[in-house]
Amino acid sequence: MKKIGLFLLILTATIVYSQDKIVTKTGTIAFESLYLTAFQDVKAVNEEVTGVLNTKTGEFACLALIKGFRFEVALMEEHFNENYMESDTYPKAVFRGQIQNFDVKQLSGSEKEYFIKGTLELHGKTKEVMVISKIRKTNFGVELTTLFYVVVSDFGIPVPSVVKGKVSEKMKVNAAFKFPMK
Repeated sequence: MKKIGLFLLILTATIVYSQDKIVTKTGTIAFESLYLTAFQDVKAVNEEVTGVLNTKTGEFACLALIKGFRFEVALMEEHFNENYMESDTYPKAVFRGQIQNFDVKQLSGSEKEYFIKGTLELHGKTKEVMVISKIRKTNFGVELTTLFYVVVSDFGIPVPSVVKGKVSEKMKVNAAFKFPMK
């Protein structure tokens, strides 16, 4: 009887705890190079990014598989995965952070700016970052968008000398998540 009671207690605690977390598997991350003299735009989008938002604590995390980024030119996608991101060795990018002063009850249909302080894990390196996000409540749930920049050398991403003068080391990154409310 004690085992059943313990099991029910753990199950109840898990259900109550997990109700504060909302998840999406259709987040979007897009990036583009702030190119110098590139012949073609260096940009890609991944529309299968997983995001988790804890509405009680303001914790936010997302995971993107590197091979999920799609380019207009297939050869560019191949070079990205093999030569730059080495996606067989480093298959994912992960962000974990805390939304500063977040209170889901204060959200409205108007966007409000929040700072998210956290860590970005990319290409086997981890770096602390602070990004500005815009968050609002929608009929669907909670919408979070952000724009930030990544310097590829901060993450040890090699840029071959052939394209070094054509592609900037700074990438502009846009991310968007729509979290369904229960």
